[in-house]
Amino acid sequence: MTDYHFSIYQVFGDSKAKLKGNTAAVVELDLPISSGLMQNIARDFNQPATSFIWKGKEKWSVRWYAPDGEIGLCGHGSLAAVAYLADRQNLEEPSLNYPGGQIRGKSINPNYCSISMDAISTQNHSEPEKALRDGLGIKIKAHYKTDNKNLVVVENEDSVKNMSPNFQILKMCSDFGFVVTAPGSQTDFVSRTLVPHVQQLEDPATGSSHAILAPYWSKILNKTKMAGLQMSKRGGKFICQLNNSRVILQGEQKILARGKLYI
Repeated sequence: MTDYHFSIYQVFGDSKAKLKGNTAAVVELDLPISSGLMQNIARDFNQPATSFIWKGKEKWSVRWYAPDGEIGLCGHGSLAAVAYLADRQNLEEPSLNYPGGQIRGKSINPNYCSISMDAISTQNHSEPEKALRDGLGIKIKAHYKTDNKNLVVVENEDSVKNMSPNFQILKMCSDFGFVVTAPGSQTDFVSRTLVPHVQQLEDPATGSSHAILAPYWSKILNKTKMAGLQMSKRGGKFICQLNNSRVILQGEQKILARGKLYI
């Protein structure tokens, strides 16, 4: 029997504003285990993401799993992994390698961490599918494809907040997911992340979405440092900075549980 340390974190929240952010489990491995075993563990944890991390000769590697499948890029799971490595390994600036690139982390203080990830650019403006228009039920000002989730720009903050998506209709869309966004009243921009083809349907606080949002709003607002509010039921807060082709996301983190996993 092998035992692994794990922790569960709440990240990209804001305790003062009573925003709960998103939760993720982090499991530290001695050596990588099979994809099937990672998936089974993630299903048992039943968190929006479980981050599996292990150290090779010099570098840390990461893979992320939702209860129903592997995640190609997970920002909130990365921030949780950075918080874990700061707590358990006393690492102030760990880097995480994944098949698509590298995420660089930084521990700012016991309550805040940051991650740096590749910016995700929007492609040419495209006409939204009928299923997207019908599924959102609100006016769409602009729609852009990306290599991750599509970006949907709507009129104002109230449109984002009050939107009541019909996920049965959205499942008819060919694209994986959508980041619905508008200018914010108290922050630079607001957003919600919809993923109709997976179990979760709407993600509470999504780092990968802000890798799309930061470069888009930076051009619109002519700013490189911005604040974003994700208007899910739990709510998420992001401090975003665009640095050339990288997006730096800073957020609050709080540990919820520690333990050992026996396999």
